[in-house]
Amino acid sequence: MVTAACSGQAQQQTPGPGTGRGGGQNTPVPITAAQVEQKPVPLDVQGIGTVIAASTVAVHAQITGELTSVNFKEGDDVQQGQVLFTLDKRPLEAALLQAQANLQRDEAQAQNARASLVRYEDLLKRGIATREQVDQFRTQAAALDATVVADRAAVDSAKVQLDYATINAPISGRTGLLQVHRGNLVRANDTIPIVTINRIQPVYVSFAVPEAMLPQFKHYMAQRTIKVLAHAPNEDGSPSVGEIDFIDNMVDNTTGTIKVKGTFANSDRRLWPGQFVNVSVTLTTDPDAIVVPTTAVQSGQQGTYVYVVKSDQTVDLRPVTVVRTHGDDSILQTGLKAGETVVTDGQLRLIPGSRVSIKTADAQKATP
Repeated sequence: MVTAACSGQAQQQTPGPGTGRGGGQNTPVPITAAQVEQKPVPLDVQGIGTVIAASTVAVHAQITGELTSVNFKEGDDVQQGQVLFTLDKRPLEAALLQAQANLQRDEAQAQNARASLVRYEDLLKRGIATREQVDQFRTQAAALDATVVADRAAVDSAKVQLDYATINAPISGRTGLLQVHRGNLVRANDTIPIVTINRIQPVYVSFAVPEAMLPQFKHYMAQRTIKVLAHAPNEDGSPSVGEIDFIDNMVDNTTGTIKVKGTFANSDRRLWPGQFVNVSVTLTTDPDAIVVPTTAVQSGQQGTYVYVVKSDQTVDLRPVTVVRTHGDDSILQTGLKAGETVVTDGQLRLIPGSRVSIKTADAQKATP
């Protein structure tokens, strides 16, 4: 009796023909589903970018001397031409005075030599002086004229050296860490800069895009200005808005990407040189895209497919072609039309023809 009972129970549980993997023919498989939508979807590119200062200048001393004054604080904004540092000018002022004195002396000697040459040329005409004497005075006058030219160059050089004792800001920007303090000796063209100035208004954001996107970038940049959004991680508020103005001239073979750069006015100084930011670029918008949740798209040996829920609550396997993804959605090229219902969860228990029951939102919440 026990054996018969067990055998009968086993016969009742044996699936009949055409029954899905989820149970008997009259037992629907619980699933979640969503409708296929047709809506505008932007064609955008997401990535990680690096903020780059518009200009960066490392300030070095061009002469050797003692640093006598620092006229700013670290982190100050400075204007182009503003005096940043002064070096000890006394040796340079003395060298300039000496060069000017040499010039005056040699100018006086050259003037006297020219006057003597004129007199001896007159004496030569009257037969009093010899040709040899005239040539000597002519040579002396020419040599002194050349010495005067060299003295003037020496004066100009001394003035330049004296000007180098005052170090001005080469660009407008924000100063960084001060590497040398007052009282220290700085050397001409030392490898370590005294300070570095970054121009942070505007700034650039550099990021990489897949090389497959290059034709689209070139196409849309030829038509209009492309906006780029940059947002620092963990920062509240709207993103900074810039414009793409540069595409690199070669693809990186190791990564298959190409560098793109956008310019940001950065008037609020939210972007900082060296900072990593999330970048988003919208190239265009597809006004009539066919969209399904990405969870509905499955991959098999024959390619990608979805399960479509028919009106009789059975499912059909439908091959689809995915163009791209946007957030949690997949944009399809072929396979579906707006208004159809696709399975988004529970596909592992389905085969074509399986009967399903769509779980409601309340049922989904109640499911452990």
